[in-house]
Amino acid sequence: MAIRIQPLALLALGLLYGGGIGFTLAAANNVSFGGHNHGVTAAHAGIDTSAAHDHSRMLDVSGPKAPMLEATLEPDPITGFNLHLTTKNFRFAPENAGKGDRPGEGHAHVYVNGEKIARLYAPWMHIADLPPNAKIAITLNSNDHANLSVDGEPIRVELSAPQAPALSSAHKGHH
Repeated sequence: MAIRIQPLALLALGLLYGGGIGFTLAAANNVSFGGHNHGVTAAHAGIDTSAAHDHSRMLDVSGPKAPMLEATLEPDPITGFNLHLTTKNFRFAPENAGKGDRPGEGHAHVYVNGEKIARLYAPWMHIADLPPNAKIAITLNSNDHANLSVDGEPIRVELSAPQAPALSSAHKGHH
C-alpha cells in the first residue's frame, strides 16, 4: 500500500518548515525584521505613540556607574565586515525592548553615513557591505529608544570603514 501525498500538501509543509528554519536562523544571527510593537491597546485606542520613537530624546545616565562603549570594525575573512561592541555597566536586554527604562540596560543603534541600519541586541554584527569611506556610528539606547548620554553627550562611537586590517574606537566619558 503506497502513501500518496498531494502536491499542495507538500508545498504547505515546505513553506511551513522552510519559513520556520529561516526565522530561526535569522534570530540566531541578530537579524531584526524592523518595526516596533507598541501593543494592541495603544494602536486601537487612537493613542499617539510617536513620542515613544523620538530617537533624538536623551536620557542622562551620568555617574560612577555610567555605561561605556567601545567598538571595533574588522574586515570579515569571507565578505563584508564584523562589528564588535564592548560595553561596561550595560547589558543588552532584548526582552525589555520598548518597555520602560531600567538603569544599565537597553540596546544599540548602528548607523552608516547617518542612516540607521540596525538595532542591535548583542555585541556582534556582520555588515555585508559598506560604501567606500563609510562612516559608522553606534549609540547606546535605553529600552524605550532614548539615546543614553553622559554629561549631555550621547554615548556614541564613530568609526570609518577600514581600508587596512582593523580600526578601533572608544567612548569613555568623563565620569
